[in-house]
Amino acid sequence: MFPIKDTVRSRSFPIVNWTIIILNTLVFLFEMSLSPLGLERFIRVFGLVPAKFSLVNPLTWYPLLTHMFLHGGWVHFLSNMWTLYIFGDNVEDRLGSGRYLIYYLLGGMFAGLMQMFFGGAPNVPSIGASGAIAAVLGAYFLFFPHAQVITFVPVFWMPWFVNIPAVVYLGFWFISQLFSGLLALALPAGAAAGGIAWWAHIGGFVYGLIVARPFSYGRRPRRWYLDEYYPW
Repeated sequence: MFPIKDTVRSRSFPIVNWTIIILNTLVFLFEMSLSPLGLERFIRVFGLVPAKFSLVNPLTWYPLLTHMFLHGGWVHFLSNMWTLYIFGDNVEDRLGSGRYLIYYLLGGMFAGLMQMFFGGAPNVPSIGASGAIAAVLGAYFLFFPHAQVITFVPVFWMPWFVNIPAVVYLGFWFISQLFSGLLALALPAGAAAGGIAWWAHIGGFVYGLIVARPFSYGRRPRRWYLDEYYPW
C-alpha cells in the first residue's frame, strides 16, 4: 500500500515541515555527489554507530541528531520525504511550528536509541528520517483518527485507490513494524537483517503515542473537516 494523500487540510503553512524536507534534500544531494568511499566515510561519521556511542561521553551523542538527515538511496529518501509531506503538515498545525520542531527532533533521537539498543549491529550505521517520521505518524494517529488516507493498492495490472481511515492505516502499519521487529530479534543477524530499522519505527511511533498529547497542551484544537475527495 502506498499513501497518496490524506483528507485533512492544514490551516497554516507548515514552515518547519518544509524546512526539514529541504534540509534532508540538500544533505541527500550532497551524499550523491560523493565518491563511494567518501560516502561510506561520511555515513560512518554522521550515522548512528552503536559501537561508537557512549551514554557517559556527550561527544559521541551528535549522531543521534545527524543520522536522521541521512539516507541510503533514492527509494529510502523519496519514500520518507513523501510520507513526511503527507502527514507532517497537519501535526505541525496541531502542535505549532516551534513545538513541532522540538517534537520531531526528540522523536528521531529516541527512535535512534531504540534501534541502537534493540536492533542495531555494533558496527553498522543507522541512518534515515524514518524514526522521526514514525513519531509524526504516532501523533497523527492520536490527533486525526477519523481522517482518510487515500491509498494506492496495486492489484495485478490495475491501479486501485482506496480511502482507509487513518486509525486503520497507521494501526496496521505499526502492527506490521512490531511483528517484523520481534521477528528480527529472533534472527541470527538481529534487526539489521534486510537493512530496515524496525525498532526505530516502533520506538518513534510509541514516542508519538506517549508524548504528542503533552506537547499539545495549551493549544486549542481547530475545527477540522474532511475534503470531499474521490480519486476516481
